[in-house]
Amino acid sequence: MPESVEWNFKLIAHHELQGFGGMGEGMSIQIAKDGRRIIWLAHESAPKNFTAVDVSDPRKPKVVVQTELPQSYMRSNSLEVVGDIMAVAYQCQQPGQKPAGFELFDISVPEKPKSIAFVDRSGDKSRGVHQLWFCDGEYVHMASGAGDFVTHNQLDDQCYQIFDVRNPSAPKEAGRWWMPGTRVGDKEPPPPRHKAPILDMGFRAHNTNVYPQRPDRCYLGYIDAGMFVLDISDKAHPKPLCRWDNSPPYHGFTHTVLPLFDRNLFVVTDESVVDNADDWPKLVWILDARDEANPVPISTCPLPYDAFAHAGGRFGAHNIHENVSLPTSWHSDTIIIGTFFNGGLRAYDISNPYQPKEVGTFVPKAPALAPLGTIQLNDVFVDERGIVYTVDRHVGGLYILEMDF
Repeated sequence: MPESVEWNFKLIAHHELQGFGGMGEGMSIQIAKDGRRIIWLAHESAPKNFTAVDVSDPRKPKVVVQTELPQSYMRSNSLEVVGDIMAVAYQCQQPGQKPAGFELFDISVPEKPKSIAFVDRSGDKSRGVHQLWFCDGEYVHMASGAGDFVTHNQLDDQCYQIFDVRNPSAPKEAGRWWMPGTRVGDKEPPPPRHKAPILDMGFRAHNTNVYPQRPDRCYLGYIDAGMFVLDISDKAHPKPLCRWDNSPPYHGFTHTVLPLFDRNLFVVTDESVVDNADDWPKLVWILDARDEANPVPISTCPLPYDAFAHAGGRFGAHNIHENVSLPTSWHSDTIIIGTFFNGGLRAYDISNPYQPKEVGTFVPKAPALAPLGTIQLNDVFVDERGIVYTVDRHVGGLYILEMDF
């Protein structure tokens, strides 16, 4: 594995975040009332909850605030910002632990985030909220357990849930959906489990993307069940419109579904969750979505297996820039930018969706204290200026780049 690679990306700043550089998959930008540009970052695990960094000058990032989690067994892996309100997900290591749920914060003074409301999603079989989506200031969409959601298999413990937060001091559940057969009491039989050598990682929700172009749709990654498109025009009763699943023969863990509306395409990512590429291949897939009820895979984004698979840690697809529907987000329907753990950050031109071409790569050298001897880039966000932010899962913190493609 090369020590570092920088092609069509230019590193302009790096911040280790005060020695707590193990970052999750929550990145969101606020323009503060005084004009400062603040990026809010979720941490992969305790002891830190979230960190805010002033990136008004992206070459000189400055930590504004860094907060603590109340328990060592918690993680706040996901967050989103709309205006001066931030939603933060809380997941615990074991079912039954507390606090588990999500919290809304007033961040109008970035140095002093104030809790507005905490929504409890704990329960005997619940670990809380893993991921959330909050872009319209009205609804939080999330992958979560609940006290009244009990599944046949603990691996299936998080379903799609919708919360109305138009009154942020009193959020209320608006609807939920789960894969039929997974919940105790369902009339449908439990779905067949993945069997060795295919990994059983669970039939549960992951990313829950909803866009203003189609506010009546949720584009749902559902780990071992593949992806679903849900009709949420009646939020109290979401209905599946289609399902696409690559596993078996692949190893599951469908993570993200990004719709490219003007091109009738879906970009669907797997997540690599096993070191040394033992769950290879984990890919970014391009699907033809002209028929919403029958998405068809037409290509994948190429990856250099030999150079990275056994270099240490995870290698394969994970997060992509999701064209978040906020004025602080960059948007493209031809360039896909994603993180690939030790494979770094990669950009693909999908102008021809049948033949994606890599057009940029950034693989930083391993941080000094990297536990597995490699970088593990975990998430990416691109702001409307075209500045790219990516984070390391273990210790490396925040990397800020410019693009040249």
